[in-house]
Amino acid sequence: MSKHASHGGESKAEEPSPENVSPENPAGGDKAAGSPGSEEIVRAGAETEAAEDPGEKLACLEAQLAEAKDQYLRKAAEFENFRKRMNREKQDAIEFANQNLLLDLIPIMDDFERAIKAAETSQKAAADFDAFLEGISMIEKRLGAQLENKWGLKRFDSAGEAFDPNRHEAIMMDKSPEITEPVVQEDFLKGYTLKDRVVRSAKVKVLMPETPAGTGDPDKQAPAKPEENAGGDDPAAE
Repeated sequence: MSKHASHGGESKAEEPSPENVSPENPAGGDKAAGSPGSEEIVRAGAETEAAEDPGEKLACLEAQLAEAKDQYLRKAAEFENFRKRMNREKQDAIEFANQNLLLDLIPIMDDFERAIKAAETSQKAAADFDAFLEGISMIEKRLGAQLENKWGLKRFDSAGEAFDPNRHEAIMMDKSPEITEPVVQEDFLKGYTLKDRVVRSAKVKVLMPETPAGTGDPDKQAPAKPEENAGGDDPAAE
């Protein structure tokens, strides 16, 4: 009897209690497992994921990619310009690093030139003087050749050339009716270029054109009035 009663008690314990049975939970059990709050949370997450349109997200990513690509191209162009500028400045620094030294040597070349001219002016028949003049000339030529061939410093003549303010510095002027444009008449100090760049302008005497009296540009002259020339000689003839 006790065994049957005990077995019967266990069977009754496994059956759901009438208190837990309801239309929403016919099987009974824990009410929190299938509560409406959990379903609402899952439904809200699904609606949030559905709200993100794949097309809009792709368009946003493409716009970000285009902006990043544009910034990259701009930075690359700026870096390339900076690299070229640095290389150019470096090359200029190498080529013109000795400019100050060569400028210090230019007065020595001027002294050689003056000494040679003075010797030529007061030349005598003595053999020792001729040897002296020849030696000075050889030194001047050797120094000039070394500066030109090794360092790129070249002296240029200006006499007879058209006046160029980029190459010539006029310290004297004269006029002549035989020319139509300014011309260098005489070199006082020679000019020098370093790798085709003028590092010292030549100091020269410039010959300027002189317009003869009564001539000039006819378009710029005012027409003569009849009463001014009537009964008199031509002013230009005077």
